[in-house]
Amino acid sequence: MLVNIALAYTSEISLQGYEYALTIYNIYKAAVFLGLGSNGGVRHAYIDTAITLLSKKLYGVVRAKVYESKAVGYKNQRNFLNTVVRGTTILTCTDLLSYAKELEQQIGGTYRFRWGPCEVDIDILFYSDLIYRDGRLTIPHPMVNERDFVLKPMTDIAPEFVHPVYLKTMRCL
Repeated sequence: MLVNIALAYTSEISLQGYEYALTIYNIYKAAVFLGLGSNGGVRHAYIDTAITLLSKKLYGVVRAKVYESKAVGYKNQRNFLNTVVRGTTILTCTDLLSYAKELEQQIGGTYRFRWGPCEVDIDILFYSDLIYRDGRLTIPHPMVNERDFVLKPMTDIAPEFVHPVYLKTMRCL
């Protein structure tokens, strides 16, 4: 897996008696997997819109089959449609989270309460093989191995991807 790192090399060069500072940037792309879910309004349309907008920052997007599942947590609500997308990005994991949350709002996401109904929910499941945690973000997503609505689409598009904590493939989880 590629890790998102930007390296800058600066060197002094001389051409025709003039001194120049030349900076070369190497930007590495990270392979990411995002989980998408919707149980509000026109569920398929919200997911399609989210994937279209994500494609502005994710390259080579591959989309898994859409699955219908019962809500987790608060059960008295409409079933969710869920899928997973894979792509590469030059965004850092925290920038990707900010972008995903902006898209949720743009599409019409209204936060009601934890595990409540939503037009679209975008979660970062994996960011290459990164293991990361801060106050807003945990990678890999801590519930991946417990949710069939994530494991099934992950297995559709990346059955041999290895969970960086459990060291098992998606197929084996």
